[in-house]
Amino acid sequence: MKKWLLTSLAGVSLLCFLAFSSPGDRFFEIAKNLDIYASVFKELNKFYVDEVNPNQAVKTSIDALLKSFDPYTVFYPEDELEDFLTMTTGKYQGIGIILTEINDTYRISFIEENSPALKAGLAIGDQIISVNGITLSDKPEADPSKLLRGQAGTKISIKVLKNGQTVPQDISVNRETVQIKNVVYSGIIQPGVGYILLEDFNASAAKELRNALQNLKQAGMKKLILDLRENPGGLLTQAVDICNLFLPKDTEIVSTRGKVEEWNKTYNALNPCVEPELPLIILINNRSASASEIVAGVMQDYDRAVLIGQKSFGKGLVQVTRDLPFRTKMKITTAKYYIPSGRCIQAIDYQHKNPDGSAVALKDSNSKTFYTKNRRKVVDGGGITPDIAVEKFSTSPFTNALQKQHMIFLFACHYRSTHPTIPAAKDFQLSTADFQAFANWLKKQPFKFESQIEKQFQIISELAKKDKSYANMAPALQNFRKEWASNLDRELTAYQTDISNLLEQEIVQHYYLQKGMNEWSFSKDPSIREAVKLFDQTERFQSILAGK
Repeated sequence: MKKWLLTSLAGVSLLCFLAFSSPGDRFFEIAKNLDIYASVFKELNKFYVDEVNPNQAVKTSIDALLKSFDPYTVFYPEDELEDFLTMTTGKYQGIGIILTEINDTYRISFIEENSPALKAGLAIGDQIISVNGITLSDKPEADPSKLLRGQAGTKISIKVLKNGQTVPQDISVNRETVQIKNVVYSGIIQPGVGYILLEDFNASAAKELRNALQNLKQAGMKKLILDLRENPGGLLTQAVDICNLFLPKDTEIVSTRGKVEEWNKTYNALNPCVEPELPLIILINNRSASASEIVAGVMQDYDRAVLIGQKSFGKGLVQVTRDLPFRTKMKITTAKYYIPSGRCIQAIDYQHKNPDGSAVALKDSNSKTFYTKNRRKVVDGGGITPDIAVEKFSTSPFTNALQKQHMIFLFACHYRSTHPTIPAAKDFQLSTADFQAFANWLKKQPFKFESQIEKQFQIISELAKKDKSYANMAPALQNFRKEWASNLDRELTAYQTDISNLLEQEIVQHYYLQKGMNEWSFSKDPSIREAVKLFDQTERFQSILAGK
């Protein structure tokens, strides 16, 4: 029956196309290739030596097809629909944690405030052994987070090894509808200076930001830092509504232009402005994308805010979601967006490819000049350039290795198990004794690090072995290797400041969650420090916006 249906459907598709096509027509080519594809699938299903999984085979072929387009054109099968809805609505039914696999175990690496997990006594660092009797380590191919999700109101039984303990315990947690916050922090960080960290642009982003503004105004806010760093974007309409909070009604925000002309649209501010005069600084970095760049770029085009940080990601593409048969969906790039100055900030040309198959990055030399409301020069392509550049924090190969092998996280777990309390997040500092304790602890862990010099030395050694005089060179090579071999104490001393900062940040999160981590960062973060300093320099702030 299935084979007959597949053959029949292919035939119907071909007949429908042929009825309105000619051999030279583009639609004929589509119909022809669909018929070929259906025939290939039919032959595989009929004759391939092993059983063919139709769902897996079709999903693989669709994914391969979409790889030739941009990475934002995506197919969602029915079993991934929940993830898609979570991404757009910011809601899911579960317990509010993120698990990270570390050395064949699953540990809680993030926990939502006011979540069911937090109410049940779970904490960062706890090891989840099983969920409803299913041992996580027995299902390495499965996504353990799917076991935690389910109907709100249902109970879930979790076997957990609490951080610092040796005997697992069973904990019952009630699943709830978890709302992923867009505004993950808001507060007064200096007298009169408000700070809002916006991490996403799901369906409630503008509402959350508006509420945060009202609360901060009541707390005495006179100036605002809006942090869009690491924000990957989201719903275009939310970006428009957020711009409307700072710009007058009827102001043009953004326009979209694509192949389907009737979908081209200009978005204007629909509501009265909430904060028309509030001095505003926006923080961006190279992972601020899409809707984040719309907000930052529009505020720059209207000279409404000073941008501080690093050049943004450069995603100037718009996607729409199309419903497909059998509860599947597809997100398709349909247009580019243009902000009020007329510029599009798309950084990658996915239509053209390099010889290696990668997409072409637009060159700065090809950028066009545009102008803000006050005639400040801005350019298109490659993202939004900040008004004040702050160098991005760079990590060394050694600190990268510590993080990649979870040494920072695991020591924070160890620290939490031996220190019941710590000072307030903003006051916490790692002592010299604490850092030495980390060094001693690290030497007992299966941590591996090979410096760049050692890696290059291996190459040189292999080449030297082919030389006739290798026997004479060998002692000198060995001495060089001993001199430059990775030395844990030397690396720890060289990067003590960076490592201490990483440890402090992680330890604070274990005690005070994300809110505490943000409060700890205020005195350390170069971009936040630069923003606070600029607010103290009123004349400089105004001259930047005036283009002087």
